[in-house]
Amino acid sequence: MADLARSQIIKENPIGKGLDAFRASFSLICEGASVPCTPDSLGRLDREGKNDSTASLRISRLLRSSGSGKNLLSDLSRLNSAVNSDDFDLNSIKPLLNAALTDDPDDAVIWNEVYHAVTESTPPPRPTASSLHQTPWLHNTSSFANSSEGRKDVDRVLKLELGPLYVGLPRFYETYFGRVAGLETAAEAVFKECKGGSNPLFHEGWSGWPKDANQDDVLSWFAGVCEKLAAFAEHHGSNPACRRRPLAQPNKPIRGSTGERKLDVGFVNDTKADKDSQCHWSRVLVPGELKSNPLADTASKAWLDLGRYAREVLAAQDTRRFVLGFTICGSLMRIWEFDRLGGVASEQFDINKDGLQFVSTVLGFLWMNEEELGFDPTIMTANNERFIEIERDGATERLIIDRVMQRARCIAGRATTCWKAHREGHPQSSLVIKDSWQYPERDEEGEFLREVTGKGVVNMARYYHHETVQVHGMDDDIQSNVRGGLDVTRATNYRPERSMPPPSTTISGASRKGRSNSIAGKKRSSSRTGAALPPTKRSCSASPTKASSNAMPNRLHRRVILQDYGVPIYKASSRSSLLAALEGCIEGHESLHKAGFLHRDISINNLMINEDDENISWPSFLIDLDLAVREQRQGASGAKGKTGTRAFMAIGALLGEQHSFMHDLESFFWVLFWICIHYNGPGESRIIPRFEKWNYVDTEELAGMKLGVVAKEAIFMKTITDNFSPYYQPLIPLLVRLRKTVFSGGGPWEQEDDGLYSRMREALQEELTLMSAARRSQPPDIAYDTTATTLVDGPVGTEAAKEDHECV
Repeated sequence: MADLARSQIIKENPIGKGLDAFRASFSLICEGASVPCTPDSLGRLDREGKNDSTASLRISRLLRSSGSGKNLLSDLSRLNSAVNSDDFDLNSIKPLLNAALTDDPDDAVIWNEVYHAVTESTPPPRPTASSLHQTPWLHNTSSFANSSEGRKDVDRVLKLELGPLYVGLPRFYETYFGRVAGLETAAEAVFKECKGGSNPLFHEGWSGWPKDANQDDVLSWFAGVCEKLAAFAEHHGSNPACRRRPLAQPNKPIRGSTGERKLDVGFVNDTKADKDSQCHWSRVLVPGELKSNPLADTASKAWLDLGRYAREVLAAQDTRRFVLGFTICGSLMRIWEFDRLGGVASEQFDINKDGLQFVSTVLGFLWMNEEELGFDPTIMTANNERFIEIERDGATERLIIDRVMQRARCIAGRATTCWKAHREGHPQSSLVIKDSWQYPERDEEGEFLREVTGKGVVNMARYYHHETVQVHGMDDDIQSNVRGGLDVTRATNYRPERSMPPPSTTISGASRKGRSNSIAGKKRSSSRTGAALPPTKRSCSASPTKASSNAMPNRLHRRVILQDYGVPIYKASSRSSLLAALEGCIEGHESLHKAGFLHRDISINNLMINEDDENISWPSFLIDLDLAVREQRQGASGAKGKTGTRAFMAIGALLGEQHSFMHDLESFFWVLFWICIHYNGPGESRIIPRFEKWNYVDTEELAGMKLGVVAKEAIFMKTITDNFSPYYQPLIPLLVRLRKTVFSGGGPWEQEDDGLYSRMREALQEELTLMSAARRSQPPDIAYDTTATTLVDGPVGTEAAKEDHECV
């Protein structure tokens, strides 16, 4: 049956002219070598031009892998890497080349030879984590790097991020509206008034409701009726402290988005806002989506549109835990809640048949206090200062928040937020508060950081405190606290298999040793760097928190506080500062590796630089051990997923290989490669369409794209020459050297090699020496230009490197 399926695919996808470029290249090589352009000449040529071209054909994604890969394309990626290695036996692919170069090629013969070539010519793949050891790699919308965030691209990833959206949950209204003081009584009184008088606002439906449910007419009607309901409520003596108003601007972009985004309707915290106002996402409290067609109440239409708005609201409001919203399709309304697990919704109701429910919903949105709307009650305000309080070393400490430094742009996921802060009364004691939502099965980053700091790991952000956030005396989590125990298994569209991430969205991660024995719901707060771990810590052979195959996912709200802060490495004030910081971060990674930890998330936002002489933090350092693991761990965490920044992932990691420190070292290469293309000076970013695709394509396709960049020096040289910004053109020789160092055989590494640390650092140090010598040879009064393309390097744009985008 498999052979029959293969032959059918080959028949339906003819190669046609797909190999013409390969044949033309072969002809040019033969002419240059003065040999006949026939298959017989293959034995007289070297490996130049013999790379397989079948990987570029769409059919390679349709045909099955010869082994355990996703498809034949993954096999061909390995074959291309093998062809470029020094010890590859070219004779093993000559039958394939002969079949491709014959005057009358046969597609079936060519593909048969392809299967022979990938089976016999490639070494056994490095181990991938088994289903018992893997940590799935989930793609979400916070991982985009230097992207314009086009709607189609974002929507495709947002669908995967949100997963199944559960609707029709019983008790939804009571969970989110039940605590609004006086709401039920006021709604009944207001609805009674709506039905009274000679010209009632409600009589067998709402007066003025557009019969065709045209969007513009519905928007106008909605804004008007909300104003009337608020006025009726005030007339009845209901005058809550929290006042806001509806706003409909379906044709005007809302400020604060990366890509252009518009909002049909919503409730905003600006009582003076009108249809001509310039609105920012930071003012939107409750987003809404209107559709004229009742059949648009589906995941691919109204639900996804509202999710897109919820993402913008969460990104713009740094203390938001969740977002409430609504959809109206025709006259059918749902209430929604979006949080770090995804989205859930109420049962559908017809606003023209259940007028009281509509009145209660509108008044609820108008009157809810900030906590009921989803803001974090543990971030308090006094004397115009925001602060949190922690229990550390037996005493309460108040930490004053100075500014937000980073806020992840996503809905579901860790959703990390970082604030720069200081201890009350000690403004010089700079700290960083890192707030995120973690799977309870995951090893705690705070525990890792405390241990790493205690072991004296260099160039790694140092530990101060960590805890699970408490709200109303409970561990703040999604299932029990944010969702109030709502049971998604009672949703009208629930199917058990949908609670797990679809297999196509995951790739294998590392097998790791060591795991937490904490139980979800138990507070974890500790601060003493030198404190010994409890005797049972991470030594158990089994953990009660390991997720069963059908357990519903959950996320815990955790905080880690650190003593080091800086700015992302791409904000370095000069090229030499960038390279010195990169070298320091590689040193930090090696120190972390020697301490028994693997970082696994090297990216431009996780490599920090500190150029402030008054800042006692490391000059450069690594942050973020969210995805770190103990090396040689014996089992997966049981967590349902992990996120990463795809643009910087190693080729092998994209293909699902078991994670190694070698993958992280390759990621350092991709970080520098990316910066040189996407920045034309400190923090001066730009978008390059060719590489923007790296944020969105399939992981195996991205692996092939990266391999295509580095496999041959000539192609790599053209790529960086054509795409490096003028400011970073002087680093081309360094990147050429690093390519040879990291991809010594023209492809991904085959054997682990601790010596790669020193070779990469040596390349950076030698480049810094050249820069220093070039500076000394220049007259002292020369000004340094950000567009200079010489090796002369100096401080440029230092202030840009110190702006509010600092991050831990």
